[in-house]
Amino acid sequence: MYYKLLNRTGEKVPEIGLGTWGIGGATSADLTADEAFVAAIRNAIEAGMKLIDTAEMYGAGHTEELVGRAIKGYKRDEVFIISKVWHSHLRRDDLLDSAKKSVQRLGTYMDLFLVHWPNPSVPLQETIRAMEEVAEQGLTRYIGVSNFSAELLDEARSFTSKYEIVVDEVKYSITDRAAEKDVLPYCEKNSIALIAYTPIEHGKIGEGPIGDAIQKVAKKYSKTPVQVALNWLTYHEPVIAIPKASKKEHIIEDAGASDWRLSSEDFEFLTRARWIFCKTRKFGLVHKASCLRLSWS
Repeated sequence: MYYKLLNRTGEKVPEIGLGTWGIGGATSADLTADEAFVAAIRNAIEAGMKLIDTAEMYGAGHTEELVGRAIKGYKRDEVFIISKVWHSHLRRDDLLDSAKKSVQRLGTYMDLFLVHWPNPSVPLQETIRAMEEVAEQGLTRYIGVSNFSAELLDEARSFTSKYEIVVDEVKYSITDRAAEKDVLPYCEKNSIALIAYTPIEHGKIGEGPIGDAIQKVAKKYSKTPVQVALNWLTYHEPVIAIPKASKKEHIIEDAGASDWRLSSEDFEFLTRARWIFCKTRKFGLVHKASCLRLSWS
């Protein structure tokens, strides 16, 4: 597993981690598969995906409990744990309370604590200052944000005094590249890590015309489309990907996206691949968007 430096902290983290949304429940707790989920998290750690991303909202806190169970038996510095505070808890007192409860459920401190979503009804300065308090109290080592635009990320950074914002976690994949408009360039310029969630689009990354390009490259490297799509993401220096998986075979596949690199030519080939509409004529009529092809121009 390749490791990347986390901002200017000197911390090295795996470039492929485990997303845990849906493990232990969605917005409420699901206790029916706890042992399987704990085993899945341990499988990820054993496969080298030692960065585990969770949140207080996942499974109404139960996912954090499962993460806490899963990491028992490992040295604490062997795993890097991320959790997030929900947007309704961004007032100072609520945020501090959420952080303490997350630590209690995990059974250990957090390595990185993120604001899950911005909340325009709460002053951002209050939230960021409270995040720094969480770090000062030893509940987390680092702080960051999630789902912040570049503009909002810049504003959040202006309110820090002692602790840097080291991460912005956003949706990013080879087929959803909105982050490239402003967030990725901002992170590159300011040495901030970009953690990409939903990086394989729920396993559908190899489908459709753009999937043809991914599969072509996958065949060349004897890799799967999922592995190529993840490697394309981590080719970007600031990017860390956190695919969600619970089946052992999927975890092993995700971990296999590291320890190798696309060539610059293949990276550019995939980067330029895009959907375009074309027109076809049938019986003298023009049918718009009746076919799709790929352009690499």
